[in-house]
Amino acid sequence: MRSNISIVFLVLFFISCQKTSQKITSLNGNWESIGSGWVLQIPDSTQYALYDLTTISCLPAREAALDEIIESITLKNDTLYILKGVMTYAFTKIDALPPICNQKLSAQKKTDLHYNFEVFAETVKDHYAFKELNSINWPKIYKQQKQQLTANSSETDLYSIIEETLEILNDNHAFLEATPEVYDALKQLETNKEEASSQEELPEYGDFQVANMVAEHHMVEDMTNDSWLIKWGKMENNIGFIQVKAMWLYADLNIPETTIKEMGYVDAYVNTFHQMNEGQYIQQEVAGVRKVMDRVMSDLKNTTSIVIDVRFNGGGQDAVNFEILKRFNTKKRQIATAKLKHKKAWSPVLTIYLDAADSAYTNPVYVLTSQQSGSASESFAIGTMSLPHVKRIGAPTQGALSTALEKTLPNGWTFSISNEIYMDMSGNSYENVGVPVDYTLDYPKDRQTFFRSVVDDLDTDKEQILTAIKELTEQ
Repeated sequence: MRSNISIVFLVLFFISCQKTSQKITSLNGNWESIGSGWVLQIPDSTQYALYDLTTISCLPAREAALDEIIESITLKNDTLYILKGVMTYAFTKIDALPPICNQKLSAQKKTDLHYNFEVFAETVKDHYAFKELNSINWPKIYKQQKQQLTANSSETDLYSIIEETLEILNDNHAFLEATPEVYDALKQLETNKEEASSQEELPEYGDFQVANMVAEHHMVEDMTNDSWLIKWGKMENNIGFIQVKAMWLYADLNIPETTIKEMGYVDAYVNTFHQMNEGQYIQQEVAGVRKVMDRVMSDLKNTTSIVIDVRFNGGGQDAVNFEILKRFNTKKRQIATAKLKHKKAWSPVLTIYLDAADSAYTNPVYVLTSQQSGSASESFAIGTMSLPHVKRIGAPTQGALSTALEKTLPNGWTFSISNEIYMDMSGNSYENVGVPVDYTLDYPKDRQTFFRSVVDDLDTDKEQILTAIKELTEQ
């Protein structure tokens, strides 16, 4: 989920070589991003508006008081930089809003299925980063998917076509979110297609469920205090154990209990942060995980080594994973590189930095990963490559490292595509293949098969980890 990505360790400096640099002293005016398809309008010193821009659309993304983002803005010469979580986006000044931004869409146009598909398609064309890696012939795919839309198509048809398109692109970070009405209609269609099965079904486990079972079994001393997302304690031989279930959900968003009862906690959480400025939300995520990690590191500071288990961690916010990782880093250092896709070009390859902790843990650290370790837990794994006292045990990660560029369609649906190539310091990209390990354990690739293999024999799982630690120590 690296789309909603406050530590300043990634600065993406896009420099336009077509413009002569000149010093601009006022934020007021119109600004266009280089690489993300945004237009920023600051009409005065009190308000701002952000638009999603393609060649055929200009859709309002957010409008709020300038105070909401003012602390995240830096003005340098002719370029405005906005920090959002761990990303700093560059904007260059333009004379006026693109004319299309002044065109008001009619209600009919907003819901037009063909127009919505075209806006989606333009975004893919300009920003999808893995056409070459995944051997994508976009003109051909675009044509065949567009042809599925007819005059008799419905919203559910459009949803299915876009979902199918994202699957064809093999985008590990893509998502599509529609309205409740569309999901109700799709659910009814699925119900009508269901056939009774006489086969006995195997148990299905959730990632949090398996993580809890592992933590409770593997620790001989549970030191967890006031945390449901991170569990910590000690294994045998004074080995510390940290179970990180997710790289998000740490923020205190003051969600009303009535909303939680109505929607469920996670849906209520998502609904709440979507109404916030992204940068402010991520700052709260970091503040939340910082409080937990302060307790964790205080409790485990005298251990001989530490195991960090992210095998069941599907990701979240990069700012969260680097707040955790910096606890094991003695100095600010370069740990990765990245570049963003924009039309037919790329940004320069830029360096990602990890901040240091005042009292970093320098004893051996072993990070457990699997093919269920995704997104932000993978950038966590890449970060460990630059830390000499950290080794990775298990299986390569999922291979979904790109930041997801989130956009809104005219009808209000949201979607995202991968627009970033994320690399280690040697320039290696692990998209699709996953971040490698130093000690391999034979984990099944299938999610539920892997979960069941762990749950059905927790003793063996623990024994494999301790054996790997012993052999790595002897190397």
